[in-house]
Amino acid sequence: MASNQTTYTNLTPAQPLDKKTLNKMVWRSLNLQGSFNYERMQANGWLYGILPGLLAIHGEGTDDLKTSMGHNLEFFNTHPFLVTFVMGIVLSLEQQKADINTIRAVRVAAMGPLGGIGDAIFWFTLVPIAAGICSNMAIAGSIMGPILFLLIFNLVQFAVRFFLMHWSYNLGTKAIELLTANAKEFTRAASMLGVFIVGALTSNYGGTTTVLEIPNGESPIVLQSILDGVLPKMIPLALTLGLFFLMKKKGWTPVACIALLLVLGILGALVGFF
Repeated sequence: MASNQTTYTNLTPAQPLDKKTLNKMVWRSLNLQGSFNYERMQANGWLYGILPGLLAIHGEGTDDLKTSMGHNLEFFNTHPFLVTFVMGIVLSLEQQKADINTIRAVRVAAMGPLGGIGDAIFWFTLVPIAAGICSNMAIAGSIMGPILFLLIFNLVQFAVRFFLMHWSYNLGTKAIELLTANAKEFTRAASMLGVFIVGALTSNYGGTTTVLEIPNGESPIVLQSILDGVLPKMIPLALTLGLFFLMKKKGWTPVACIALLLVLGILGALVGFF
């Protein structure tokens, strides 16, 4: 339960946290969604991740530690790869023994915009680019394809986690203003880059073709050649746009779209279209 207490008993600022403690909390941040639930979302994982810092600031077994743990167990939900940004800011306020309601407000303000920013950075930009580079290697039979993909993705996410923890802790609440000042423009730009990459992947790796031929004496008309003459990769483009329409306008889930592609592939092969 949330405490009604608005200030800590000991208002003397604590000693700054050392790098070892900050790094320990970065590793703990990997467990953010380990106890995810629909009442408080990531609150349990959040408290587990930030606990070493709270122990160093308030001292083990103190009433202030109990109070801090109580309000840090309130509803929390943010992008799991950018959570250390919020951790650094909150820890900076905890160290200064700021007003508890202020810490609550800053925690909510910091966690909110990170969802769109994190999706734009990782799911719309990093994953398509890394997958585009490495999938060609995997298709060619190289085992380095999936290995390189995992290396690129994890090196980036861990670099971001460690950087944001130290950067936001040192800046405190100023970090929110710096990160969110152009958040809308940044998210839009990253999303556009991600869409561009997806389009390039569709053009380069879209391999769906038709084997349908129209009888024409000794020289049957190959439908695929006609389609390529009009617009190369027309079938992969049509499939991509169709799936986009189903998900965007009709509310289809990715799983439903995958099932649709599976059915289309099987039926198309049976009737001799694919």
